[in-house]
Amino acid sequence: MTVTIKYFGLVAEAAERFEEILELDGVLTASELKAQCLNGLAIADKESVQIAVNQNLDDKITLKDGDEVALLPPFAGG
Repeated sequence: MTVTIKYFGLVAEAAERFEEILELDGVLTASELKAQCLNGLAIADKESVQIAVNQNLDDKITLKDGDEVALLPPFAGG
């Protein structure tokens, strides 16, 4: 299956890219993909990074071919 990963803010800085297309094997949830993508990146609080699949914030979604996944840094309110 092919998914597009989009990185934003400090996540993009740590990954040194804004977007990539990944070929994935097997069944993965959004949270499992998040862990894979953040593994090895210099991000102090990886739990604060949110993941959206097709613009829906839900880390329990099972990924499908063609999904767009966004890794979002923490947002400040105000």
